[in-house]
Amino acid sequence: MSDLPNFFRYRKTIMKEEVKKIVTISNQKLWFTTTMMLVTLPFSNGINAAGGSHERVPAMFVFGDSLVDVGNNNFLSSIAKANYFPYGCDFKSGPTGRFTNGETFVDMLGRLLGIPYLPAFADSNTRNGTRILTGVNYASAAAGILDESGQHYGERYSLSQQVLNFETTLNQLRTMMNGTSLSQHLAKSIAILVFGSNDYINNYLMPSMYPSSYNYNPPDFANLLLNRYARQLLALHSVGLRKFVLAGVGPLGCIPNQRATGQALPGRCVDNVNQILGTFNEGLKSLVTQLNGNHPGAVFVYGNTYAAIGDILNNPASYGFSVIDRGCCGIGQGQITCLPFQLPCLNRSQYMFWDAFHPTEVANAILAWRAFSGPPSDCYPINIQQLSLI
Repeated sequence: MSDLPNFFRYRKTIMKEEVKKIVTISNQKLWFTTTMMLVTLPFSNGINAAGGSHERVPAMFVFGDSLVDVGNNNFLSSIAKANYFPYGCDFKSGPTGRFTNGETFVDMLGRLLGIPYLPAFADSNTRNGTRILTGVNYASAAAGILDESGQHYGERYSLSQQVLNFETTLNQLRTMMNGTSLSQHLAKSIAILVFGSNDYINNYLMPSMYPSSYNYNPPDFANLLLNRYARQLLALHSVGLRKFVLAGVGPLGCIPNQRATGQALPGRCVDNVNQILGTFNEGLKSLVTQLNGNHPGAVFVYGNTYAAIGDILNNPASYGFSVIDRGCCGIGQGQITCLPFQLPCLNRSQYMFWDAFHPTEVANAILAWRAFSGPPSDCYPINIQQLSLI
């Protein structure tokens, strides 16, 4: 254990002990032990933590919201930022703009695929040098499929803007590679898209600020989102991307933010919020099937985030969690993110949620491993490991 990377420099000895306790729980599933390895293993220069080479995946391009933002909002005029302590308290570089205590879901996937941390598109340093050859992260906190979602937070890169930002990266790549090389590079790369949460939390479920719930019933709103989503996916396909992972929306009615609204009994999720999401997630899975049928040579994958998180929430002890209804930072009246320099819980490996919205690093590791190696019920029709080998 002497070679543990220095990203534990903020973590107290008690955290290491908590990780050990989780791994030794008798009814842990085998793959969960591997998720704990993800939290401790350094990057492997092309060899993933599961022991396989994934040189066929030259790059990963990430589009999404705060669940996978690595610091884009640091450079925008937005109040949705996480570039201060205690965010990043367990990350090797400290606070970076990641909305968790350590690594995000896509950081973990990159580790499994042998891809280093992706640079934030908005960072001017990203536009210089060769870092973009292994991918770029375009995700932006408060971003949605709809341009207007999350607008009360200020500037953010919506899905459509992130697609435009990707085209800027393409222009950069064209100066580094010839046409044939770039085409092969893009076709072998993986695009991860994590959208939809803000279209509900920061749009549809805020009738005092957004009219969408008056204009659309839940199925019609879901169809609106799916139609806009499909349009942007086709745009990304048209410029050369061929491998797509589309994460569904998790059970938002169970996040601390929604539990704190008082719409459900203590210890219960807000069921009507979860029910609203059904049409979107089912529609996204159907869209994946449709896109796979209409675009031979491309592969679209649906990540069943709802089921994966639901399984953890229904069986928290088997995953080592003892707290699933509040964030490690806690949530006070009107508090939606960790307050600057707020002291987080010490036993954060036992918490499902880091703040009112986002998972802890350990929870991210579980979700990443399920997406990478899980059955079709987790990742449909194939998992990310299988996708990487195509």
